[in-house]
Formats: sequence, structure tokens, C-alpha cells
Amino acid sequence: MIIEPRVRGFMCTTAHPVGCARNVRDQIAYVVRRGPIPECPRRVAVLGCSTGYGLASRIVATFAGGAETIGVSLEREPSASRTGSAGWYNNRAFEVEAQKIGQSPLTLEGDAFSDGLKKIFIDRVREKFGQLDMLVYSMAAPVRTDPETGKTYRSAIKPLGAPVEIKTLNTETGEVFETNLAPASEDEAAATVAVMGGDDWKRWIDQLANAGVLAPRFRTLNYTYVGSELTWPIYWKGTLGRAKVDLDRKAEEIRGRLGPDAARVVALKAVVTQASSAIPVVPLYGTVLFKVMKQIGLHEGCIEQIDRLFRTRLGAGAEVDDAQRLRLDDWELSPEVQAEVARRWPLLSTATLGELADLAEYRTQFLRLFGFGIDGVDYAQDVDHRVVPG
Repeated sequence: MIIEPRVRGFMCTTAHPVGCARNVRDQIAYVVRRGPIPECPRRVAVLGCSTGYGLASRIVATFAGGAETIGVSLEREPSASRTGSAGWYNNRAFEVEAQKIGQSPLTLEGDAFSDGLKKIFIDRVREKFGQLDMLVYSMAAPVRTDPETGKTYRSAIKPLGAPVEIKTLNTETGEVFETNLAPASEDEAAATVAVMGGDDWKRWIDQLANAGVLAPRFRTLNYTYVGSELTWPIYWKGTLGRAKVDLDRKAEEIRGRLGPDAARVVALKAVVTQASSAIPVVPLYGTVLFKVMKQIGLHEGCIEQIDRLFRTRLGAGAEVDDAQRLRLDDWELSPEVQAEVARRWPLLSTATLGELADLAEYRTQFLRLFGFGIDGVDYAQDVDHRVVPG
């Protein structure tokens, strides 16, 4: 079939196997150019391994660190008439490239929130690794079923306490407008913590520790976003912020069990993901931020950010903030960047968007998530959507 992007709001319902494979190879090429990371952990698990920061972590660990990896993600296989998910193609493209350098990665596709998959994972770790040196938790899902109670929780991205009127962007039309967001109920806030807080992360680590598959000096990282004051009304001061506080709390509990450096929350910069595209204000903030950081020479995507993390923040004695987080959002939150973003913010309108922000870059990065708009790919070519090119 000839595959074209079908975008509906913040969703793209198609993905291109050739484009996804090329995107994976481009990220690998960047990491290889940067050279090896001798001190990288050698037995690495990545939960949420198929896209974004999770995929980048698996690429850096493998192609710069020489690690063998096991990944987990929930994907959609292609059918006779429908493409697979981008992550389905990414996982297979990654495996093809890793095998070329003599690695034998293992990928499990299923519900990482379930205890059933955790048990399968533990069995495979025993078979393949014996023990793990590192686990990266990079999960982003709107729904989670608690394996103990069977209750299903749905996150609600809303402010807390009072309504919030905030400027936002329709990324399809380029319209900038004000929107009024109603506050979350306590039940919605609690559900958001259940889905996006640290409960599942700690459950993973507890079960792995109880099974004896964590190596001495094991480390685990959980990726988060803190953001700037411009996004705080809907982000840090809303239901998401409450979930992030729970994440910090669970990290402290893991450190209490496994050691003072065993668990770190890592605050990363704003990038384009399918999840972030659904959060009011974040796409507009991103279009301004990207333009400013590119002009200053500080812009990073997922692969650049994670490469910097592995090279500069994983050694002994890495600097942490007051909440014991590793901070890779330091360039985004630098005074120079934030002052310029804040200067432009009140001037933003539909008419000024082209001058003050970079909507084209945002759209480009969004489509790249699904394998579209990538140099060197002939999108007019008829391709087999069930096959990932080697």
C-alpha cells in the first residue's frame, strides 16, 4: 500500500515502516558519531522502549554503551488493511540494527502494568541476563488497571482547585486562542496519580528485587517533565504535578530499600510526543521554546538529550536538585532561554505565531514520530506495511 499520514487532533492513525526504520537508523548514527560510553551499564531494561525517550535510551545503551537490552512496550500489529503502530515498526528496526553489531536484544510487547507480564519479564531476565544493572521507566499511558484490585484508572490532565484560563494552540490550523479549563475532582486527581505516579514503577522494582534479578549497584531511572512557570497552571500545579510528587516519593522509597543512588527521577526537556500533544498549552509553549533554543544553539531532541544523560549524569556523585532528581532540563530552564520565551509569550497570537514560534518544526517532529517527513524516504512508493526493511 501507499501510506500517508492520517492526523486527527493529536493522533496519527497510520505509521510508515520505511520511515520509522530510517528514523531509528538516524538516531543510531548520531550516537555512533558521539563515540562509546565505557562506563555504561551492560544489562539494561527499558519499559516503554518503542518511541521517544525510551527508544532513545535503548539506542544509546546499545550502540554507545555496548549493552544487551530487554524492552517492553504495548503495540498494535499491522493487519491486512491497516498499518501497525510506529512503536511496532521501531522495535523491529532497532532489533535489526542491533543484530548487525552482534547484539541480541529481546522485546516483550504487552501490558507492562500487569503482573502477568512482570512474571514473564522476570523469567526472561533470568534466562538472558541473570541479573539487571539498570532499568529505565519511560511509560506514558492514559489508563492503568491496578493488578491487585482490578480497578481501572483514567488520568485527567486538569488544574487543581480553581478553573484556569490559558493560552493554547490548535496545531492543525495554527490558531492561537484562550481556553478555560475546569478543575479536577479529587477522584480525578487520585486516578491521575494512580496512572502517572510512581506506584507501577515501585511495583516493578519490588518484584524484581524479590525475585533476585537486580545486580549489586543496580540503578533505575524514571523520566519526567517539570516545565517552566508558563506551563505550571496545567502541569506542575495540576493533576500531573500531584502525580510527579508521588513519583519523587516512590523514588525515595526505592532508595530506602536498595541504596542512596539506586533510583533517580530524571527531569527532561520539552519535546514533541503524542502524549504531550494532548496537554493544553504545552504545544504552544513547545513551538516558542524550539525556536528560541534553536536560535541560541541549545535545542535538543530525544536522542541528543538521552545521549547527554548517559554521558554526563550517570557517574558517581552526579549533581541532583533538592528533590534528588537528575536535571537534564537545565538548558530549557536557563535564564537566557526562559527570559526570551517569557518575552514572546504575551505577544503570541494567530497573526504573530510565524514570527515568534516555529509551528513548522513542531509539525515536522510530530510526523517523524510516525515515520513521515523523513529525508531519503519515497512516500509515493508502494510498500509492504507488514515488513520492516533491514
